[in-house]
Parts: sequence; C-alpha cells; structure tokens
Amino acid sequence: MGEILALVEARLLTALGEPDARAAVTFLGTDRIEVLRFVDGDVVRYATLGMSAQPMADPTAALADPVKGPRAELVLSVRAGLADTDKVLRPLAVMAATPQVEGLIVAPGASLDVGEPLWPGAPFRSVLVAEPGGLVEDLELNEPAPHSGSVRGGGREPGGTMEPVRFLPLLPMTHNEAAWKRVRGAQALQERWLTHGTDLRDPLRGSVTLD
Repeated sequence: MGEILALVEARLLTALGEPDARAAVTFLGTDRIEVLRFVDGDVVRYATLGMSAQPMADPTAALADPVKGPRAELVLSVRAGLADTDKVLRPLAVMAATPQVEGLIVAPGASLDVGEPLWPGAPFRSVLVAEPGGLVEDLELNEPAPHSGSVRGGGREPGGTMEPVRFLPLLPMTHNEAAWKRVRGAQALQERWLTHGTDLRDPLRGSVTLD
C-alpha cells in the first residue's frame, strides 16, 4: 500500500508541482486519506491521496480481491480567492473514503453527495465525476508478485493484473443540476455546461439554464 501511494504522490507532483499544503483525515474503520493543495496561478487544485491504496470492490461480489480492481484518486479545481474553498478538505476525504465505507466503485459519470455545502456558502453539495486523463495521466502499476494473490477455496490464485490508478476530476453540481443529471444523465449535463460556457471552476456560480 505504501509503495503505491508513494508512486501516486510522485505522479501528482510531476503533474501539478509541489503542494503548498496538505491535511490528513481518518474515519473510523478506514485508511487515512490525505488531501494535497496545489496553487497554479488563479486556480487552486485539491487532490486526494489514499483512496487508491486499495482497489475498489464490486458491492455485489462475494469476496473482494485485495489486488485486482479499479483504483482512483480525486482532483478538484476551483478559482482561488473567491470563497473559503480550503474547507473542502473534509468533504473531499469523505468522498475518497466512500469505496471503503460504502463498498462503491467511483467511476466517470457517477455522482457523489456529501449532504452539506462543499465549503461555506457553496451552492454545491455534490459533484459529478468526470473522465480522467486530462490533468493527471493514469498511473500504470506493476504486476503483483505471485504471493500477493488472494486465497479462495483453499487454494491460492496467482496475482492478477493491477489496474492503473486514475485521477478523476470532480465537477461541482448545484442541487438543480444534480436532480437534472439524475433524470437526463451525466453526458447531457456536461453538454449543457459546454453549450452555455459554464465556468465549472467558479466556486460561487449558479445553476446552468435547465429545461
């Protein structure tokens, strides 16, 4: 786990530079989640570190595989100086802990709702998980050693192929946008944002015009 997180942190630093701050949050029964802050001109980015330590498991699976499965970290980008966005650290850690706590697989197109404003005065309580690969490239992981395989039925299976760590951008949604997305789908909402030139990094923006 430590080796994977070291590689993940190195990838974040290569893509985003040195973080100017970091904080750690630990929830009961979960591994520690760190949130790193990076400043890039008038944009501040928050990236989780710790979500990818374990693969996300299919909640319908009878037994979670300790090696195989999707791995991800979360990245949120907002314009600096317009709101107290540093308070997003705990909500981000809550979202990053979701796979461990609720047994969910976080993937592009999914919604994550923390049930409270992402930061003081924020019109957002939830985010849309976007496609990875733009800001931070996927991190390929080496094949696990044979002894890392899981034990099933009294026998040991060889280690399976490890999926890359994907760095998933988060797009804050207003309450109306989240409700519209549930009906129309993630792609329709993203097309609506694009059509109206919505600044998704504006921490104080209102809802896009919806039908």
